[in-house]
This record gives sequence, C-alpha cells and structure tokens, in this order.
Amino acid sequence: METSINPRRHAALLLFLLFLSSSAATVSADMHVIGGNDHWAPNVNYTEWAAGEHFYLHDWLVFYYQPGYYSVIQVNETNYERCSEEDPINKYDRGRSYAMQLNETGHYYFISGGGYCWHGMKLSILVEPLPAPAPAPVPLSQSSAACRTGAWSAAAVAVAVLGFAAFVLGV
Repeated sequence: METSINPRRHAALLLFLLFLSSSAATVSADMHVIGGNDHWAPNVNYTEWAAGEHFYLHDWLVFYYQPGYYSVIQVNETNYERCSEEDPINKYDRGRSYAMQLNETGHYYFISGGGYCWHGMKLSILVEPLPAPAPAPVPLSQSSAACRTGAWSAAAVAVAVLGFAAFVLGV
C-alpha cells in the first residue's frame, strides 16, 4: 500500500517548522564569577571589577573563596559601608564556593567577615531588568534575507526536523 503525500500538507508543515525555529524566544542568564580570575579574596578592587560587568535579572553570581578564611555575607547598604556583619541578609561560609541567582532588581551588597571587608572584600552591584528585545528587523529582499544572521541555523533546524519526519513517515 502506497502512501500519498499531500504537497499542501508538506508546505504547511515546512512553514510551521520555520516559524517555530525562527521565533523561538531565547532567555539567557549570565554567570558572573566574582573577581574574575582573582575570585573572592583580599586586595582585589571589586568596584573596578564590577564596573566592567552588567548584572541583569536572573543572572548568577558565583563566589569562589578559600574555606575557613573567607565568607560571603549579604548585607544592607549601611552594613556594607561600615563593613559590619551585624544582621546579615544571608551568610555563606561553607565549602569553597557559593552561587546565587539574582531574582530581584535593585542593589545587592556583599562583604567578607573576619575583618577581610577592610581589605577590600566587599562588592556592591545594581541588578537591572532584562533589556528589551531588539526591534524587528526591516524587511529585506529575498536574496539578502537568506544571509541574515540566524537564518542559516533556522534553516538547518527545519531541514533536520523535516528529514527526521520524512524518515519516520517513510517518505
């Protein structure tokens, strides 16, 4: 028994798959290793380091530190300025690292306990909302549209899915 393939059905499936692959929203979160290669340690200028970073909602902060010596203490602005461990919001001093997701916009303040805050182990960051998505591109001619960034990957995904569907359907 031979299966007949409806060309309209194939065209509709192709358009649907192209639409899905080109319109899939990508949500990304960055991971910020505090201090870069210097990690969370004394005598690092965290203000300078943070100036080169952008912190957005849902990004991750990762503190690598020497256990038994340093800690990561989340504090309010007043205790940040005073290097005070009093009434911490959160305190992390176990293991060799701590990771936290930035789930709210606003200012975050971190210090290290044991007097290390006075040696520069303090960090203040501002977490911003995710930037608005880029505006829709201006329509291009058919010849230049094929060269648009991402068009080849969308086409590759569509071809792979169609090839798989054809294989499964025995076409």
